[in-house]
Amino acid sequence: MKKLVIDPVTRVEGHGKVTIHLDEDNKVKDSFFHIVEFRGFERFIQGHPYWEAPALVQRLCGICPVSHHLAAAKAIDQIVGLEPKDLSLPAQKIRKLLHFGQVFQSHALHFFYLASPDLLFGVDADPSKRNVAEVAIKHLDLAKKGILMRKFGQEIIKAIAGKRIHGISAIPGGVHKKVSLKDRDYFLNGKEIPSVDAMIHWSHEIIDFIKNYHDANHKWLNSFADYPSGHLGLVNKENGFLELYDGHLRALDANGKVTLNDVPNDDYIQYFNEGVEKWSYLKFPYLKELGKEKGWNRVGPLARINICSGIETPLAEEERIIFKLATNNKINNKTMYSHWARLIEMLYCAEMMKILLNDVDILSNDLLRKGTRRNEGIGIIEAPRGTLIHHYEVDDKDRITRCNLIVSTTHNNEPMNQAVKWVANNVISGETKITEGMLNQVEVAIRAYDPCLSCATHALGQMPLEVSLYNHAGELIHEKRR
Repeated sequence: MKKLVIDPVTRVEGHGKVTIHLDEDNKVKDSFFHIVEFRGFERFIQGHPYWEAPALVQRLCGICPVSHHLAAAKAIDQIVGLEPKDLSLPAQKIRKLLHFGQVFQSHALHFFYLASPDLLFGVDADPSKRNVAEVAIKHLDLAKKGILMRKFGQEIIKAIAGKRIHGISAIPGGVHKKVSLKDRDYFLNGKEIPSVDAMIHWSHEIIDFIKNYHDANHKWLNSFADYPSGHLGLVNKENGFLELYDGHLRALDANGKVTLNDVPNDDYIQYFNEGVEKWSYLKFPYLKELGKEKGWNRVGPLARINICSGIETPLAEEERIIFKLATNNKINNKTMYSHWARLIEMLYCAEMMKILLNDVDILSNDLLRKGTRRNEGIGIIEAPRGTLIHHYEVDDKDRITRCNLIVSTTHNNEPMNQAVKWVANNVISGETKITEGMLNQVEVAIRAYDPCLSCATHALGQMPLEVSLYNHAGELIHEKRR
């Protein structure tokens, strides 16, 4: 049996390894997406005072620290006796503005820096060309807008949390400071950086780009890594619309049948189990009722657009309707459509940031509320990559005794393994020569999920990209390093 190893997968946040096992006829026998980083944060945080959690958990990742900060904050709010609706309106709106800034900048990072090289130059292009530097050379206007869009989101984070990475905003029962008038005007007037109106306009432009790309490449996009799956995310409690900050859990299967019907956050543990495999540190969440084989779900932009009943902002809703028409309003199981869905969410975030920046509540000093102390808290939020769950238990001395984190990439573990299997079976199987383009297609399928492996585990060290090919006798016959 031959064994093909991609170690690590590139242009994702963190490190992973793909192993594809071939038989004597070069047919794929099996494939695995290994997460080889040590998972330990759930243990590290035990013994710390509960109020430290929103600051500590940000160290899971430098890409989406705000998402962990806010998920933990929502859980800690419960420990001090408060539900999301119990916070003051200014605190709720400031947290949401922070969250929309985070999702906006993270989506910009993924699309422009990580995904666009494959789309613009093709999966078979020379690796030296498939990078953001080459995008800047060949598509300067697109690259400049991508950089400035990411900067806008980061500046929102800095204004609210004090730093672009690992800042502090949320505290038990609210936020520690309001948005200043100077900071608010900085984002509205366009004098120092492009305004929020420019972000809306550019987001619309990028969606037009992806729609044109789909028109020109629809055959490949419709078939590549197309496989049935469930879809999970939060929806608005009142109308089932797209919800990123606080909502109920909804899941649909590959045919649109409801498998989780708008479940309150606090009840999540009644519906989910987490499986384990010996070849990966990353767990495999699934719906208990459906079991491990059928109960797994995709999460993230594609899943969120699939499950929601609408979007509250007009421009993003218009684009959602067009997106849904591409599959005749049926569930979209096509992995590459994740990029289109991600850009619709960017537009939604830009529209919501404008609404919140023009809301006088964010200038208010009414920032804190108090409740009756509890010993358990659950916070669920939609991180850029999908549904993020933080669950804490504390003792009577305020120390965290148990922590359970189910992060977006953990939910997407089985979907990413399915993506690898699709490429292995449809691109690599039966070929006598493994090309660079074939290997990259494995990464393209994984990259569509924008996995954050550092969040899903806890990183130890760095690894080069190494590809090794073994024959059926286990002898190394080819090796390639990047």
